Amino acid sequence: MAAPSPSPSNTETMLQEHRSFPPPPAFAAGAHLSSIEQYEALHARSLEDPDGFWAEVAADLHWFRKWDRVLRWEAPDPVWFGGAKTNLCFNCLDRQVDAGLGDRPAILWEAEAMGPDGAPIVESWSYAGLLEETSRCANALKAMGVKKGDVVTIYMGMVPQLAIAMLACARIGAVHSVIFGGFSAAAIADRVVDGNSRFVITCDGSYRRGRVVPLKATVEEALQREGAGIVTDVLVYRRTRDADAPFTAKADGGRDHDWAELVHQQSDDCPAEEMDAEDPLFILYTSGSTGKPKGILHTTAGYMVWAYLTSRLTFDLAGHGDGPRRAGRAGDDRLPWSPGPVDRQSDAPVDIYWCTADCGWITGHSYIVYGLLPNRVPTLMYEGAPDFPAKDRFWDIVERHRVTKFYTAPTAIRAFMKWGDEHVEKHDLSTLRVLGTVGEPINPEAWMWYREKIGGGTCPIVDTWWQTETGGHMLTPLPGATTAVPGSCGKPMLGVSASVVREDGRPAGVNEGGMLVIDKPWPGMLRGIHGDRQRFVDTYWSAVEGKYCPADGARRDENGNFWIMGRTDDVIVVAGHNLGTMEVESALVAHARVAEAAVVGFPHEVKGNGIAAFVIPHGDVPAPGSDGEAAERDALIAHVGRELGPIARPDQIRFTPALPKTRSGKIMRRLLRSVAAGEEVTSDVSTLEDPAILDKLLGR
Repeated sequence: MAAPSPSPSNTETMLQEHRSFPPPPAFAAGAHLSSIEQYEALHARSLEDPDGFWAEVAADLHWFRKWDRVLRWEAPDPVWFGGAKTNLCFNCLDRQVDAGLGDRPAILWEAEAMGPDGAPIVESWSYAGLLEETSRCANALKAMGVKKGDVVTIYMGMVPQLAIAMLACARIGAVHSVIFGGFSAAAIADRVVDGNSRFVITCDGSYRRGRVVPLKATVEEALQREGAGIVTDVLVYRRTRDADAPFTAKADGGRDHDWAELVHQQSDDCPAEEMDAEDPLFILYTSGSTGKPKGILHTTAGYMVWAYLTSRLTFDLAGHGDGPRRAGRAGDDRLPWSPGPVDRQSDAPVDIYWCTADCGWITGHSYIVYGLLPNRVPTLMYEGAPDFPAKDRFWDIVERHRVTKFYTAPTAIRAFMKWGDEHVEKHDLSTLRVLGTVGEPINPEAWMWYREKIGGGTCPIVDTWWQTETGGHMLTPLPGATTAVPGSCGKPMLGVSASVVREDGRPAGVNEGGMLVIDKPWPGMLRGIHGDRQRFVDTYWSAVEGKYCPADGARRDENGNFWIMGRTDDVIVVAGHNLGTMEVESALVAHARVAEAAVVGFPHEVKGNGIAAFVIPHGDVPAPGSDGEAAERDALIAHVGRELGPIARPDQIRFTPALPKTRSGKIMRRLLRSVAAGEEVTSDVSTLEDPAILDKLLGR
């Protein structure tokens, strides 16, 4: 496969943002990194002496055997912590139990539905309880025939057993492949076949807006597809106890095992496998430009260290037994975030952390499970939709659980804005200390609303840029050290060397759009695409020799902050000008009438490409073909022209009550491009949250 063309990468920047927010002094005083000078010194050290720096970070974790060498590097293949033996599940659970913290909460889970008394259904899993259930699950997998290196497919709702299944795989050295619970049977079959996976873990169903999502039935449909019959065993957790969910026990000639029967009859003693540093940990599939998903492979030790550090610093986490927060002192040989000896008597919290993502995505892997548990911070999992049974559900959860760190997507933030401030204002959100965004660039107006309405005007916001491929945060503000600017993803994480280059690979100038590239290896980097070495090289390592190319356009401002301008394949070339979709969307959302917008390109007979904007308005959608619609369209076109210049004015504006999104909130832009161009829609729409939106967009 050829690499994506870098030609649209010299993207013109038109968005100007001059507001900035330094860390609140009281927050910075107690932060792990408490000044820009401290960040700059540590960042320089992490690049100049990576072996020494990462050895100190890794020393916070448990190793059965220490490494012979921290890093061996020959692009595109690193070896991190070569010769070491460790286990990520051990570092998540056993390490905390061995430190005397087994009774402390590890996972807080809330169901979507309320209990018979009308109160929320909440479970608290301690480290000891989680270790026991994980060990039983690991022994159950062994009883099914799972061996070290086998790929186990996981397709579940957001229940604690999903995290337990992941941890159980990591405990015995199986490679998990988690599939988001909104994907179709075809997507499951593709991933089972590509991973040569003979084992599946699923639920009978999950809950979404009060309805049962039939997960087991979808698995059964998937396993009837060509090649997917290789699956021999399916472990089923009965979440809904849906009598219609298909189930044929293994003893009766089927493939199925009941979780309650198989797992709970196992011993809770399952020693953690001593894994080599570069042993595979998981495969996670992400979209490819050809339509065939890419199985991104991550390995054990580097990913473990990266998830641990980035979680700790980006969210400024304080875990069980960490003791007083401390800034680095002169002559102190420990890094400023090193937790030191555990104070078993301390009940001081501790953060309560909530990432609203699903474990079917990399965000859930790194920032619900694998980054939080080693940091000894309770991680909150919520099963359902943000607007069920009412549009204040998230803020109700924050208030009741006293959440301190909150991480969500810009798409969700814009939905909250559209729903109205009254849903926020009825709740006390004063426990929040850090807010985060993930998944796409956030437009400045949504950023400001988030800060003022959710953060009370005081919470630092960390706007994080990273990918499935990077394993964790690459560019992000650090809440106690760096000044945040609405719409910017800040500066490189420690250990990350990033730059913006022109089409020919030369460095781009200040505020000049170009291709984002990563210049040096980092511990969490992907190790390949499962079963396709050439695609791995072509996709990520061929555009600029020796550099990782994530296919995102970016610029760097005069203060060294990075701005993501959209995927290079989303750049629209209009009359010879390369325009980033994110800037046009931000300009539209800055208008008082617009709640959310998505911008795509379409063929234009004069300009080569035109700009089509799909707009969700505040209030009613204007009637199609009416004078009111025409007036609003003209007003928005003029507004974008004033904000960004005449070249950026949209050629089409389509008002819509909703955008085509997956259940995770991702906008299906391929579908919008087809609609804008008047083409037949051929994209798979089975994962849409609301499939009926397609008919509305097409005027049917």
